[in-house]
Amino acid sequence: MTTIPLQHFHDLSRLPEQGFETDIIAGPEELKRLAEWAGVDAVSRFGAHIRVHPQSRTTYLLETEFEADIVQSCVVTLEPVQSHVARSFTRTLHFTPGLDRQEDKGGLVVPAAADEDAPDEIDSLRYDLAAPLREEFALAIDPYPRAPGVEFEAPDDADRTGSPFAALEKFRSPH
Repeated sequence: MTTIPLQHFHDLSRLPEQGFETDIIAGPEELKRLAEWAGVDAVSRFGAHIRVHPQSRTTYLLETEFEADIVQSCVVTLEPVQSHVARSFTRTLHFTPGLDRQEDKGGLVVPAAADEDAPDEIDSLRYDLAAPLREEFALAIDPYPRAPGVEFEAPDDADRTGSPFAALEKFRSPH
């Protein structure tokens, strides 16, 4: 089981009125764990800048930018494909003590489904600032990377005229 990379907990109840800023720069071991967690060949660089501003006693604005350099295998040639990922995003965090949680099949505790535009409901003011980073990083990864100029070509011997199951006909046993 992969350990969760890039954890960076901060106590939101101790935020100054003007807010808080921090940088998260992944070291060699974190880069290795992040690559394993994300299912890519390698992450050679990952850095983020985070700003958190209190909006009220229970609501916080999280503004984040991150950049990463990753290596994946081309889905056609299996050659290494290097790519650069950069994103910025904003989230509103709403502290809800005693938040109703549900258990999924894997035993993980997840919040009940919410509207996409609704604030992220959190049940503790000790918050992992890297959690939304991991989520956005995973969403930014190309699921089908291709080396530059590479296109998939179907084999020439494929039967394109008949049913997709026509090739199975020869395996049918006579009764």
